[in-house]
Amino acid sequence: MSMNVDNGLPHQVSSAGTQYTPIEYSTEDGRLRIFGFWIFMVADLILFACLFASYMVMRTRLAGGPGPHNLFDYTGFLIETFLLLTSSFTCGLGTFSMRNGNRKALISWLLVTIALGLGFVGMEISEFTHYVHIGATMSTSGFLSAFFTLVGTHGAHVTMGMFWMFGLILQILKRGINSFTARKVFIVSLYWHFLDVVWVFIFTAVYLTGKVL
Repeated sequence: MSMNVDNGLPHQVSSAGTQYTPIEYSTEDGRLRIFGFWIFMVADLILFACLFASYMVMRTRLAGGPGPHNLFDYTGFLIETFLLLTSSFTCGLGTFSMRNGNRKALISWLLVTIALGLGFVGMEISEFTHYVHIGATMSTSGFLSAFFTLVGTHGAHVTMGMFWMFGLILQILKRGINSFTARKVFIVSLYWHFLDVVWVFIFTAVYLTGKVL
């Protein structure tokens, strides 16, 4: 096993020349921090599991207020889903560009991911504003309280992820791609993909089920 450098990125190459270590895993500190973030995501998964459980219990507690059939719009949540799933793909392209040492492409894909995230959050804010305008607030019913808490928590996570990516773009512009910045890009990509998975469950358990059942 030997260490080569392509595009300024170190990686390990086997005698067969087919195996390599991605730059984000090239240092012990990077490996430990990535492992630590996996543990953090388990804790975040527990948080969302509790919110999902609360929603499933409260979804029929309408207290005379509007229910899913009255509120949810297929077009809106399908567009939101398209935007977020597409952003997961562009985020993956950013990671691919990082591993190839292409700083310009990495920054471009992160910017596209942020733009798609902004579109998603913008639609979610518009949705919430519309519900409040027609009198469907958190205090209206147990269903709406659980709905706003679950979907709003996910939206807050997405918003934090966008700020995180923007901060990384500034670091990449200043420091370039190295084991330090690559580890951060990989971790934020894990976070973003996690949010996409959570949204798939929200899309199914909240919006789709709410319209069908």
